[in-house]
Amino acid sequence: MFDTFAEKKFLLKQLVKRDLTSKYKDSVLGIAWSFLNPLLIMLVFTAIFSMLFGRQIENYPVYFLSGRVIFDFYKSATSGAMKSIKGNAAILKKIYVPKYMFTVSKVCYEFINFMITVVILFGVMLVTGASFHLTAIYAIIPLALLIILIMGMGLILAVCNTYFTDVGHLYNVITLILMYASALFYPMEIVPVTVQKIFTLNPIYSAISTFRACVVYGHVPDFLTLAYLGVFAFTTLGIGILLFKIYDSKLALEL
Repeated sequence: MFDTFAEKKFLLKQLVKRDLTSKYKDSVLGIAWSFLNPLLIMLVFTAIFSMLFGRQIENYPVYFLSGRVIFDFYKSATSGAMKSIKGNAAILKKIYVPKYMFTVSKVCYEFINFMITVVILFGVMLVTGASFHLTAIYAIIPLALLIILIMGMGLILAVCNTYFTDVGHLYNVITLILMYASALFYPMEIVPVTVQKIFTLNPIYSAISTFRACVVYGHVPDFLTLAYLGVFAFTTLGIGILLFKIYDSKLALEL
């Protein structure tokens, strides 16, 4: 199944193009919303939480946005991937298309949106006078591992959501828990030590903390944190591929 991926590049491009076109089809501002949305969210959260944590966190807008762009990428990509099979049921019932291509295209589409928000992040850093560090190049490592994690989780969710519609509702709750356990808008130091240890098991927090270390604080990412994220990501991807291999021929019957 996956050995035909190289032959499906054109299909992948068309699926990503379709998603980009449909998102801004009836919008007056079009792609500008991809820039405005993270900015507006940052302004709202900064206005609310900087009063609480502004003294504990230097340059709160950058701190918040650097975590938010990572979490939003994870949430949007996995949520889109989860609906990718059922959302294209009409196509899959008519012609044979490798089903995993719809899942992969959602992740690629959300990665494009993520790159736009990274531009916004650097713009906010420039406006707020934040320092730019050479260590930002190391951010490629946690981002690559995050993409692997998203791809694996997306495959798992796509299969599960095809069989059980309730998975979507349950996943909304799970992502909400993950958000509050990722130290997006508060410093981890305010959390009790025992709870901090639990939060470090959250792979999204691992991705956020190492990304912040490279981009915001000018540090080399912690090796153990990256190792944990890597093991979690590749294990998730392995499970996702295995599930697709087992259920690929059966998914069409559930649509």
